[in-house]
Amino acid sequence: MRRRQVAILIETSNAYARGLLQGVVHYIREHLPWSFHLMEQGRGDDPPPWLAGWDGDGIIARIETPRIARAVVKTGLPAVDLSAARLVPGLPWVETNDEDIARLAADHLMERGFKRFAFCGDARFNWSVWREKFFRQRLQAAGHTCVAYRSKAAPGDVAAEARALTQWLRDLPKPVGIMACYDIRGQQVLDACRGAGLAVPDEVAVIGVDNDALLCELASPPLSSVIPNAHRAGYEAAALLDQLMAGKRVAETAHLITPLGIAERQSTDVLAVDDRDVARAVQFIREHACEGINVSDVLKSVPLSRRVLEQRFQRLLGCTPREEILHVRLARVKQLLGETDLPLYLVAERTGFEHVEYLSVVFKRETGRTPSAWRDEAVTEEGRRESLRSRTWAAHPGPKFCFGQWFYPAAFDFGVATKGLGENRSGFCGNRFRRGLDFRPGDHVVRPRVMIDQSAVKFGCLLRLR
Repeated sequence: MRRRQVAILIETSNAYARGLLQGVVHYIREHLPWSFHLMEQGRGDDPPPWLAGWDGDGIIARIETPRIARAVVKTGLPAVDLSAARLVPGLPWVETNDEDIARLAADHLMERGFKRFAFCGDARFNWSVWREKFFRQRLQAAGHTCVAYRSKAAPGDVAAEARALTQWLRDLPKPVGIMACYDIRGQQVLDACRGAGLAVPDEVAVIGVDNDALLCELASPPLSSVIPNAHRAGYEAAALLDQLMAGKRVAETAHLITPLGIAERQSTDVLAVDDRDVARAVQFIREHACEGINVSDVLKSVPLSRRVLEQRFQRLLGCTPREEILHVRLARVKQLLGETDLPLYLVAERTGFEHVEYLSVVFKRETGRTPSAWRDEAVTEEGRRESLRSRTWAAHPGPKFCFGQWFYPAAFDFGVATKGLGENRSGFCGNRFRRGLDFRPGDHVVRPRVMIDQSAVKFGCLLRLR
């Protein structure tokens, strides 16, 4: 059967775009393989010359410029757009849900007690305009206002832009919580704060978007950021193109992908309230919420009655101490689901939930999804939890297995010890071995005593084939 030929017009110069590419690859691993045509390029680069006469089957593109739009349309091939620019309205398009992104950022800053807010965007991009709009709406619904930065510097005049941004920050009332439209902008805001002599996060707290780990960690201080699900966006784009190439009709509508959450770093690690008792209580909750504490334990850390503490929480933070405890626990649950391969019962133990069943009920009530469904959507851009269903393993001299979500180490003897396994991949979780371990040739020799999936048994030496 002839492989379909697919052109990928996505830049490789930033973390979000690379996440899109990994999502496309993930889809192909679960379906019939494609042959890819991909060039290293930057955002908005001209389309490759070979596209004009290319005899392919489909295109996945970030259509950021009229030149790219014309080139894609001219091919007459099925295509899916991954850009918010919407330069070819007739194509189905996949994009992050900017309303959800803005909501997460606004709530994050409001939860830290800020009453003054600002947005630093880039008017060249639709997604920045939309994020500002939804950020402002979320704040207005809570009774707050928002000041937006409007650049007056000439395009490309970096020095003038830095001076204007520094002056804007100096003029803002303090303390202030700022949402930057993406991480690069957030890094620029942090640099300008340093130039203006403003303390971050005490005077200015900053949150970006994209969670570009390299940019965020290199920023001073490290930048908090909303985590988009780029992997899922790429996966959905590949699924849509697959339907188009099969001759199926796909609606020319937006397919919006919900973000995964927030990566909290030092740039927003502050509580901007004047009430020292509330600040102390919140600090206690953040440090001990996952130890199974309740409101009675919080009261031991402050000289207040329960009624007074709850009143002050409601007035300053808009929630009760109990709700804050639950919020911190669920944030940690999401982090463990998204960044580790721990089974749910261990996630419950490590986040203060006595029973895994209660965790599942609370998580579904608060997020609308089960923990397992959330985890499946939260596959990281590095592919840390690539499912065993998309991998094939072999063991010498015993059988080769391809399992589903779980397998049981009690059924195996291990010969060669593991080596080079990183954090959260170092062994067993209770009597279960979580999916997604990154084995390499020579790491394990596995001799099964119990056949778990007879249909998957083959013979060979230890290999990582996919």
